[in-house]
Amino acid sequence: MVDRGGLGDVEHLPHPKLQQAARDAISGKRRGLAALLPFLGPAFIACVAYIDPGNFATNVQGGAAFGYDLLWVILLANLMAMLIQATTAKLGIATGRNLAELCRAHFRPSTCYILWITQEGAAMATDLAEFLGAAIGMNLLFHVPMLVAALITGVAVFVILAIQGEGFRGLEIFIGAMVGVVAASYLVETILSRPAWGQVLLHSFVPSLPGNGALLLAVGIVGATVMPHVIYLHSGLTQSRVVMPSDAEKRRIFQFEKIDTVIAMSIAGLVNMAMLFMAAKVFHFTGHTGVASITTAYRTLTPLLGGLAALVFAISLFFSGVSSSSVGTMAGQVVMQGFVGFGIPVWLRRLLTMIPAVVVILLGLNPTMTLVLSQVVLSFTLPIPVITLVMFSKNPAIMGRLVNGRLTTFALTACAAIILSLNLVLLYQTLGGPLPTL
Repeated sequence: MVDRGGLGDVEHLPHPKLQQAARDAISGKRRGLAALLPFLGPAFIACVAYIDPGNFATNVQGGAAFGYDLLWVILLANLMAMLIQATTAKLGIATGRNLAELCRAHFRPSTCYILWITQEGAAMATDLAEFLGAAIGMNLLFHVPMLVAALITGVAVFVILAIQGEGFRGLEIFIGAMVGVVAASYLVETILSRPAWGQVLLHSFVPSLPGNGALLLAVGIVGATVMPHVIYLHSGLTQSRVVMPSDAEKRRIFQFEKIDTVIAMSIAGLVNMAMLFMAAKVFHFTGHTGVASITTAYRTLTPLLGGLAALVFAISLFFSGVSSSSVGTMAGQVVMQGFVGFGIPVWLRRLLTMIPAVVVILLGLNPTMTLVLSQVVLSFTLPIPVITLVMFSKNPAIMGRLVNGRLTTFALTACAAIILSLNLVLLYQTLGGPLPTL
């Protein structure tokens, strides 16, 4: 029976050459970068969700409205994301199962079906935002109607998903390259915008909330950063990628995967910070503090910073949306197969998840507002994977020698509490509740 590692149509069996390279690294025959290479990849697929169009919306709006003041929020959210993603990678390594499969093994079937429905909702909301973001990027680049842009985006995502048929290693390299395009784009934006580095450094480490709206945006930044679907996906990517029987070997694999996670999440964090401080320098300090949508940001960039900056912005948005939408489809497969034990073809899932975005476009709804509202849906479901991750990763009967230490469990619990509290604040504000003036 084929072990698909939670990825639906994609055979996720260990690759013989990768296995041998991993064994050589663990035994010490490969050293330095050569030892690390067999383990790089899963976190780069996961990190795509941390630089998706939802991040574009919150970071651009945060920088335009409050300058550099919210950079510390991005740093905090990214540190939480590192811990959460490293733990979910460890879960897959230690147990040979992904987070959704562990839920099915330890919870009642009725509970699993409820969790599956909520997490499918999260995956669909995320995919809606990512798909719309890619379509907006295509629209800005080539000035084609949004419906045509959506169809072109769908074709691009189908092509990426077809790469899975050649094995997950090729997909890791391809997605990693797309992350590189987004990172390079914001390196260009940084060079063009010339931020005040002293202020960037100061506000990255000194917390400040200059107004009531800043608190709401801070909540939105955290909500757009820590994504529920990749918590499931990351454990699925590591569960059978490199298989070693002993606990000592699993611990060694995890040491390498931690490096993979730190590198990938650091890139994502730096890109998010670059989004915000670019918006701060270009919009906030030139009096354009009301820039609140992706399209407005693109149109405002041209007269303020030149056509190259606007072009690079649209390119990065398109690549971000296409790659994160592909990853969202993969995560949906992990969620379905893990919770309820069956899956559907990847192409069919991709086709079904395109429908909401096409409907939004046909109805003429505001794409950016729809994107923001999708983040509210995520706030209902995000605590579920974080809390279950804490439950399983602290259990020695499940994790063996890779069980969390007390400090790790405390830090994860604190992350869960912060995320839950901030999302409750976001929901309270979204439903019209007043927040105190800060």
